[in-house]
Amino acid sequence: MTLDAQMRRKLIAAAREAAARAYCPYSNYPVGAALLTRDGRIVTGCNIENVSFGLTLCAERVALVKAVSEGLCGFAALAVVGGEQTAAAPCGACRQMLAEFCTPEMPVYYARLTGGRCVATTLDALLPRAFLKN
Repeated sequence: MTLDAQMRRKLIAAAREAAARAYCPYSNYPVGAALLTRDGRIVTGCNIENVSFGLTLCAERVALVKAVSEGLCGFAALAVVGGEQTAAAPCGACRQMLAEFCTPEMPVYYARLTGGRCVATTLDALLPRAFLKN
């Protein structure tokens, strides 16, 4: 499934709004994510850092955990924004967490904070041969 241009722009805009709420005093690298449910709801998340870096939460996982904790499932797409020069793609941990709840064909869009070209891919292309539940 791919999103039409209007929905893709709306999802990226929601991710940019979420990035504005990022708590990133250590890296100064805000990231926002917007997860679209199959019924059209958008759940956002931002990165939340901690002085103990291992406890830092990525924007994608925040959005996913918010959605699942509210009983939402069935995800249609994800948008991630971060970075000034180069768009930030989801990290490996986020890719694996997404694989637990999303289909391999789910579209993933990522872009810079300030605009520019959006990269379109799928979860499977980002994480081929993911660990999957039986």
